[in-house]
Amino acid sequence: MKADSYTMKGTPGKKIDLPGQFEQEVREEMIRRAVLSDESREYQPKGSYRFAGMETSAKYRGRKGAYGSLKNRGQAMLPREVRPEGLMGRVAKIPSAKGGRRAHPPKPEKKIVENINKKEYHKALISAIAATAHPELVKARGHIFENEAPIVFEDGLEKAKKTKEVLEALAPVIGKDLERAKNNRKPRSGTRKRKAGTRTPKSALIVVSGGDILKSARNLTGVDVISVGELKVKHLAPGTHPGRLTIYTEAALKKIGEL
Repeated sequence: MKADSYTMKGTPGKKIDLPGQFEQEVREEMIRRAVLSDESREYQPKGSYRFAGMETSAKYRGRKGAYGSLKNRGQAMLPREVRPEGLMGRVAKIPSAKGGRRAHPPKPEKKIVENINKKEYHKALISAIAATAHPELVKARGHIFENEAPIVFEDGLEKAKKTKEVLEALAPVIGKDLERAKNNRKPRSGTRKRKAGTRTPKSALIVVSGGDILKSARNLTGVDVISVGELKVKHLAPGTHPGRLTIYTEAALKKIGEL
């Protein structure tokens, strides 16, 4: 499989060979599982203190012969705080008591990460990379472009130090998709008293081997920049849908060929 390598002026240059990873089968069910695993690792554990409401001297004394027993005293036989001389304190510990534990609280020790086998994740990553070479999958995600997929740029793109330089190189190739992401930003649904942020459509993903572009392209609306070493399935298939519009540099393709 071959692809055109674009110059910094946005014009097609030489033809280059793509690594064999782009010819692999696209396994959507495997990609979906890998993306959910990536997203689950970003969840924040939540739950109350595991001993909340239990750190008290209260205990249940219902046996008739027990010291300070509540039996036959006309009082509710519930856990009560221990007081001097066998007196009964206030009810504690139980959910219906003031300051008592919750009946079924969220537990911080709950496993919220969806694990996945290393070989399965590697296969999903290769499959997600292969999906970027299928124009029908890219257009099904809503991306607007007129060229073949995937899009490859020369290594000079990695040396761009300013956002203006990156935009001038990308505009002739994916300018319509950049405008789509910029014009379709919407406020997230929420109440008037709470700011829910802004929803920004996903545009192109730029995969590089390194360089100044990791900082200079961050301000482009909807565009993400990632190095090959940090590339994950969630970057290539946001929302578990494969086929994101992806731009590779020639140096990045060499590293992808070693995966």
